Amino acid sequence: MPRSVPVPPDLYHALASDAWFASCPPALQTVLLTLGRMWVLGDGETLFSRGGEAQGLCCVMAGMLRIGALQPDGSATLLACIEPYQWLGEVSLMDDQPRTHNAVADGESSVLVVPQAALRAWLDANPAQWRDIGRLACSKLRAAFTVFEHMASLPLEQRLLQHLQLLARGYGMRRGPARQHVRLTQEQLSLMLGVSRQSINKALQALERQGAISLRYGRIELLQAVAGAEGVALGDGAAKAQL
Repeated sequence: MPRSVPVPPDLYHALASDAWFASCPPALQTVLLTLGRMWVLGDGETLFSRGGEAQGLCCVMAGMLRIGALQPDGSATLLACIEPYQWLGEVSLMDDQPRTHNAVADGESSVLVVPQAALRAWLDANPAQWRDIGRLACSKLRAAFTVFEHMASLPLEQRLLQHLQLLARGYGMRRGPARQHVRLTQEQLSLMLGVSRQSINKALQALERQGAISLRYGRIELLQAVAGAEGVALGDGAAKAQL
């Protein structure tokens, strides 16, 4: 079971690296920091499960959470990997329905959890702030639309590079420069893109030959800067990121 630990005294500057939190009104920022409780999970430990009762809005503070599910045939799906300082759980906060997927720690991880009942009570007393929760959900929906569009229209190499760049930008929510390294296994990438591990390996090798990435032990180095947020185009033998 996750264990509760004291909340560090000053989380604001770390959380402000996330574009959504930084854009929230000061009153909502204060409530999230005041109500939040820190949970620590060991590798493979579950924060919440599909169908489980919603316990609040969450923000990864250290480590990583894998968001996915097991299908009836026993196969696994992986929708996203959530890293510091990204928020999740807004859907169940808004509709008060059970969790839609599992959230499992990848390595030892810590998560700030803002309790459901207390946060909903404050939001109901300050209804204008529900719009900010809606903005968080909309940012996820926009990222999902981009992924769906590229799944239907781009070759695997381009889709893979687009996904790596999306992760480096915290699904579009990281303020400042994108991270240069992405820590994902080929198995995780294959689950996220819905292709075989062998196909991912070939695509990674091709991207490395094109100079778009460098394969390091346990991580992938992105060699080109993220320029925008509209997708990825490959040309002239090299990958040009436009995320």
